[in-house]
Amino acid sequence: MRISICTGLFIAACFGIVAAAQSRPVPAEVKIDNFSFAPPELRVPIGATVIWTNRDDIPHTVVSTEKVFKSKVLDSDEKYSFTFTTAGTFTYFCSIHPKMTAKVIVQ
Repeated sequence: MRISICTGLFIAACFGIVAAAQSRPVPAEVKIDNFSFAPPELRVPIGATVIWTNRDDIPHTVVSTEKVFKSKVLDSDEKYSFTFTTAGTFTYFCSIHPKMTAKVIVQ
């Protein structure tokens, strides 16, 4: 007697299991460069992850005005990410350079 081996995809078909691919929003990126956040206003869907990358030669932070998120001090080329699970407007700034401000609008 010969036993056939099913791969994961074939097993799903054998048992009539249909796996729906869960779609997640593509991560959005914010660059920190020349003492500014770019883009200064970012619109993302609920569930999106935003990744901030410090492209400046000096350290910066990413701090929510509403105290929702706060990065550590980011040196050159370091990243910080946050996933937005609720709708709203989230303003943020660099705690080292408070004149650097921007916002994420989650819809």
